[in-house]
Amino acid sequence: MQKYLFLILLNVVFLASCSKFGRLQKTNDPLKKYEGAMKYYEKKDYSKASLLLEEAVPLLRGKAEYEPAQLTNAYCVYYMKQYETASYFFKKFTETFARSEKAEEAYYMYAYALYKDSPSYNLDQSSTLTAITALQSYINNYPQTPRLEEINGLIKECRAKLEQKAYATAKLYYKTVSYQGANYRAAIVELGNFQKLYPDSDYIEEITFQKIKVAHSLAKKSIDEKKVERYNEAIGFFEEFLLKYPKSQYLKEANNMYDNSVKNLASIKKAQEKTPNKETQAEPVQKAN
Repeated sequence: MQKYLFLILLNVVFLASCSKFGRLQKTNDPLKKYEGAMKYYEKKDYSKASLLLEEAVPLLRGKAEYEPAQLTNAYCVYYMKQYETASYFFKKFTETFARSEKAEEAYYMYAYALYKDSPSYNLDQSSTLTAITALQSYINNYPQTPRLEEINGLIKECRAKLEQKAYATAKLYYKTVSYQGANYRAAIVELGNFQKLYPDSDYIEEITFQKIKVAHSLAKKSIDEKKVERYNEAIGFFEEFLLKYPKSQYLKEANNMYDNSVKNLASIKKAQEKTPNKETQAEPVQKAN
């Protein structure tokens, strides 16, 4: 019996709550909508608060409640984890109320919402780039902010995600070449792009070594007219690698590819000497000590 009474009471409370919200939605008084929304916000019922604020904001223009209504609505959307929309609302607030004492807070939340919208590294990173731009813009606009260390940490985290994405992409190109015989030149370009973008990466030694492997494989599979150029390219990558990582764990395998490249170049040169009309001459680069 007590269980049924509790359920009845719960339904009465629920219906009363719905009825109250319905009345607030139907009222033409924007201040009542605003006050009701703020009460829902305090109760963390962000969905109802946002619905009321969306209806009230256009009618509050020129009133004192206009500014806090817009900022509160932005927070409602943020707490509902609609980060992209929240970032738009926070940015709009900074533009509408540029002189507000809440402008810096809103600008921070605009950038932070974009940071929260950034996906895991294996997905498209366009929003991560947008977040970095917004976070850097916040620092530029508020260089004395006490949040400086935090913002720099967020930027570093976003850049690490971009690095991981670039590494995964470069590895994918390399694996595709290794297992499916795809475009070797595209793989070399992608590995080289990673070297340029992330020269201090923890992955850079591995990437530099992989570039030798791809170039060596490309040379082996090339037509005769291309072999000399491509073996020399692999040798050049080896010399770059040896200079930077003389004690690398990959050195033995890299040396083997170098030796193979030199041996094949010598064979090509010998064959060319028997057919002097060939224009291409095979001249292997000296092996580094």
